[in-house]
Amino acid sequence: MKLRQTSIQLFLYLIVGGLATLVEWATFFALNTVCALHYVPATALAFVLSTAANWLFGRLILFRASKSTASEILKIYAVSVIGLLLNLAIMFFAVEKLHFSEMIAKIGATGIVFAWNFLIRKLVIYRI
Repeated sequence: MKLRQTSIQLFLYLIVGGLATLVEWATFFALNTVCALHYVPATALAFVLSTAANWLFGRLILFRASKSTASEILKIYAVSVIGLLLNLAIMFFAVEKLHFSEMIAKIGATGIVFAWNFLIRKLVIYRI
């Protein structure tokens, strides 16, 4: 039963994460490509916006049972700061050391940070 529940939660979080990822990638693309902003601030700004989208979509789709509080939002952003640092480190390594394109590096970083976000939210913030 626990495995089935976790599988359903992971599926729903994939939807939540997918929507937030669209926000992040579109923002990153617009800032980095259209506005010619360097990938580091573009990554940071896109991540901040996608975290807000992730929280909102998560509340609407998956984490409906818990009360929305300022404390919850602060926890989400605290976890996201670690995710942002991971994201930036992965971006730097992939772009500067491996010479990947910035968008390809962004896609890879998103996948790794997605796993981090799901596990921390499931096990620590919402304990579901």
